[in-house]
Formats: sequence, C-alpha cells, structure tokens
Amino acid sequence: MSTSNKKLVEFLKKQIKVENEIVDSLNSALAEIKNPPVKGVLKGISLDSVKHAETYAAAINLLTTTPQALTQEHLDRQRKLVEKHIKMEEELIKKLSVVVPSIENNKVRLLLDAILSDEKRHHELLKLVLEILVRGETITEEDWWDMLWKNVPFHGAPGG
Repeated sequence: MSTSNKKLVEFLKKQIKVENEIVDSLNSALAEIKNPPVKGVLKGISLDSVKHAETYAAAINLLTTTPQALTQEHLDRQRKLVEKHIKMEEELIKKLSVVVPSIENNKVRLLLDAILSDEKRHHELLKLVLEILVRGETITEEDWWDMLWKNVPFHGAPGG
C-alpha cells in the first residue's frame, strides 16, 4: 500500500473514532431530552454519525482489500432491493412535496422540509447505485466522488 493510502487509512480510522464519540455523546444526552423535535433531530444526527462511521470503514475496506466478485444471483438481489427503495423514496417525495407547502406551522414545516431534503438525496444516491449495479462494473473512484459530492451544497467549500 502506498504511503498516501496509509495516511488516508489512518485518517479514516481517526474519523471513525470521532463519529463514534459523537454517537456516544448524543445517545447519552438523548435520555434526558424531553423536547420531541430536538430529540428527533439529535437522534437523526446520531444515526448519521453511525452511517458515517460505517462509510469510513467501507472506504478503508476499499483501500486495503481485494473485492470478491458477486454472483449474478447476489447482484440481482441487490438490484431488486435498490429498485424497491427507489420506488419507496419516489412515493415519499411525492407525498411530502404535496403536504409540506400547505403546512402553516413553521417548526413542523422545517422538520418535514429536512426530511424531504434527505429523501431527495437518498433517491439520487439510490439511482446512482442502481446505475452502477446495472452496468455491472466495479465502482470507480469517479463514481465514488460523484456519489459523495453530487448533491452536496457547496461541494465542501464554505459558501460556494
């Protein structure tokens, strides 16, 4: 493994620790929080941190192991699962897109807008994953960057 990859793996391992610290901190505080919207948002952040830690671990795996080829049956099952969830996300987006504009309570609208934004991002990510599965290709570095940054505001730069 190259020196740059070793440094990247070390960075990713540190990020996993940070994400796990966030999860532990939030989860210990959640028991005391009685405000349902605040509790819900913080729980969502905790779950995102769990996802981030798992994504960092997947990146380490990509850098340090040789992937095994999938059987056609396994590939077909993955494709069906992703297609199913694309349809589910489409339905959620349609329903929320109708309901959210009619909500008068600003706090409720803010919460549902956040969910709608997540659903749209999930939908785009699932479509990209499906495209990769349908092509039957190995995910290239460019595919990963597209997946990670395509729908991120400002692409990591402050304000643009």
